[in-house]
Amino acid sequence: MKIETHSLNDIKIAEVISEDRIINSSEDGVDLLGSIYYQNFDRILIYEKNITPDFFELKNGMAGEILQKFSNYRVRLAIVGDFSKYTRQSVQDFIYESNKGKQVNFVSSLKEGLAKLSQ
Repeated sequence: MKIETHSLNDIKIAEVISEDRIINSSEDGVDLLGSIYYQNFDRILIYEKNITPDFFELKNGMAGEILQKFSNYRVRLAIVGDFSKYTRQSVQDFIYESNKGKQVNFVSSLKEGLAKLSQ
């Protein structure tokens, strides 16, 4: 795993880069948050390919547990990917509602993610 630093509008954003899946469990999500938070980042961009598909099975509570930690620490998150493959209405509603706020955004590109996190 590599962390690429982006600075936009005097805001430091951590882009998590990896060919491997980084978040396989709630604990992995919390570990990632802690690791990056203690490197003085409060905005993180990660790719959907680095997150287990189980994250998008909302019934298991993984997404809620991880995102609650991000919220508690006031760390903003952008997840970059193609979310059209998640066809369940509950997931589409979750993404839609998340994107109405600033805490967690689901975006289609690095450029869009950086723009959201730099506001």
